[in-house]
Amino acid sequence: MLNSDMVLKRLRENGCRITKQRKLIVDVIMKNDFTSCKDIYYQVIAKDSTVGMATVYRMIRTLEEIGVINRIDTIEINNE
Repeated sequence: MLNSDMVLKRLRENGCRITKQRKLIVDVIMKNDFTSCKDIYYQVIAKDSTVGMATVYRMIRTLEEIGVINRIDTIEINNE
């Protein structure tokens, strides 16, 4: 099971600088207490309001590219 330190190490190995904002985003994601990318964003800005939505989405995409996370898009059918 990956933890935040392991993810940060993998990011460094892939050429990413580890900033305070990136570390915060990774910490929120690794807590695994969210249902969407927006949930991650809202949890991050609750701790640091200077982090932009684009930063969160870029970090999610980077983590996906290096194989740390898998993003699952879901569609709900309204049967009304």
